[in-house]
Amino acid sequence: MTKSLFAETINNTLIIRNLGQQDYLPCWQAMQTFTHQRTEKTLDELWLLEHPPVFTLGQNGKRQHLLRTTHIPVHQIDRGGQITYHGPGQLIAYTLIDIKRKQLSIRQFVTRLEQSIIDLLAQEQIQAESRCKAPGVYVNDKKICSIGLRVRRGYAFHGLAFNVDMNLEPFSYINPCGHSGLAMTQLSELKGSQNLSETGKKLIVCLSKNLGYSEII
Repeated sequence: MTKSLFAETINNTLIIRNLGQQDYLPCWQAMQTFTHQRTEKTLDELWLLEHPPVFTLGQNGKRQHLLRTTHIPVHQIDRGGQITYHGPGQLIAYTLIDIKRKQLSIRQFVTRLEQSIIDLLAQEQIQAESRCKAPGVYVNDKKICSIGLRVRRGYAFHGLAFNVDMNLEPFSYINPCGHSGLAMTQLSELKGSQNLSETGKKLIVCLSKNLGYSEII
């Protein structure tokens, strides 16, 4: 295989890992380790999973956006953005992507993640949109998908959280993504799929198309 063909193969290949339900902290540490150890020859990966109930606060996040104390743990982490909630029934997609190899800026990468969710929702006959000043995806002014990233040496990690069929009440305990009064919604509420596994399969197809992967393993 020639050097150029080898480089093209690496750039076009995405490894999928379906991880089921995972505790937040070990998963975060695994992402950090993967990103620290990867090289320009490391294949990109997409981790699909869900978390037990947890609030996560971005590295510059303000705790004032946590409106009440609950039994749900709160972890301040190294992604951008403010506070959000993760729980069962929410599809997490951690995008361990070499965006410099993909020749994408952070903004371009976010846009392609948003478009992938918009494309998926269109398959469910749901019209959605993104907002330039508030990353994520919205349906009828309600947020259905949050995006938070960290990029280190051109390697992106963290990713997106897509509400499929979950308990939305804990979002009322925070200002989601730092926005007071922001209402949240989910796929099941919009008469879409309630199946996390099937939704994950559709997301793989949409992300692969928008990020330019032809080989999925």
